Amino acid sequence: MNTGAITLGALALAVTLGCVTRLNVGLVSIALAWAIGVYVAGMPVKTVAAGFPVDLFLTLVGVSLLFSQASVNGTLQRVAQNAVRLCRGRVGLVPVMFFLLGAVLGSCGPGNIATTALLAPVAMATAQRLRISPFLMAIMVGNGANASALSPLAPTGLIASGLMEKIGLAGMEGLTWSANLGAHAVVAFGGYFIFGGLRLLREGEGAVEVEEIVLERRHWVTLGIIGILVAAVIVARVQIGMAAFAAAVTLSLLRVADEDEAIRKVPWGTIIMVCGVTVLISLLEKTSGLDLFTGFVARVATAGTVVPLMATLVGLVSAYASTSGVVLPAFLPMVPGLVAKLGSGNALGLAETMNVAGHLVDVSPLSTIGALCIAALPAGEESRRLFNQLLAWGMSMTIVGAAICWVMFG
Repeated sequence: MNTGAITLGALALAVTLGCVTRLNVGLVSIALAWAIGVYVAGMPVKTVAAGFPVDLFLTLVGVSLLFSQASVNGTLQRVAQNAVRLCRGRVGLVPVMFFLLGAVLGSCGPGNIATTALLAPVAMATAQRLRISPFLMAIMVGNGANASALSPLAPTGLIASGLMEKIGLAGMEGLTWSANLGAHAVVAFGGYFIFGGLRLLREGEGAVEVEEIVLERRHWVTLGIIGILVAAVIVARVQIGMAAFAAAVTLSLLRVADEDEAIRKVPWGTIIMVCGVTVLISLLEKTSGLDLFTGFVARVATAGTVVPLMATLVGLVSAYASTSGVVLPAFLPMVPGLVAKLGSGNALGLAETMNVAGHLVDVSPLSTIGALCIAALPAGEESRRLFNQLLAWGMSMTIVGAAICWVMFG
């Protein structure tokens, strides 16, 4: 067996272990990359370690730290609770508000998982109080947060844009974000109208009693710093990771956020997962393992069928593994090889297929987004029913996602 096949098998092993155990797939990937790269391929340790994405690591830490500070000082929670007051008593608009709130708030920087963690407890408690179906609310808040995932300011969007730049698709951040947002809006509002939204709009004239929560100095300062960061990234094109470190330091100096608590709440496990898998993917490229996999896919697909085929495959893997940490780093580098072996095809469409299909399944209870919605409900019959409903929803998104991607990118 050649080294490329061994490395490809190692990646499959790492993904499998990440699905069936609690091991961090990034740590597993680094260990496997070291063992195969040094003792099978005969590479120097420095060559293997060169696959560690230093720029991406710093960017993810900087952005995560800043929004961790905004979370621990209560800014994001207060903004979310005050936003619900905009519904002005119309119960049917409450799930819609949570979708929009998730999409907007997450797109500004926290990303899908952090946004769901902030909104799910408020959303699910509101659903119970107003007698809105927990399943309907979970669909709206989960897909709303997921619609923000590929924002160029959010962690997963930064990961995707970095990977796409490496395969020659730089400058597509706006398209990537809008395509993902559009696909999630389609499935979320489809679910909204199918599972009770119309009834709520017709009958739901109850009062949405959400007390106005006053923003204090620390909240206004935090929002101001985040606003300056967003403007600097969009207008001045500053590097978001380093700028986020500067913004985080500013908040600490102004003593508006607990720095120690914010550092503890940075999602270190996810960051290690993303960077670790990237090390193994880099080795896969060096040992020609990517060519083996793309050659296999090219034998069973055509230029006309590769989009729905890859959408289904990516969706199935993403249902059990991290989209940002495993799926995108593993699949996006394969795009150029697939297009070359098929002899035709749209590289951008194929890459966007992987971005979108990988996220559409993430409201499953096997993914963090769905799990956070379930965790926001008290344990009991209702939470078990919601688990089953979200499981069916997530699995159906592998097929629905393939159809949407075929229409959008096929």
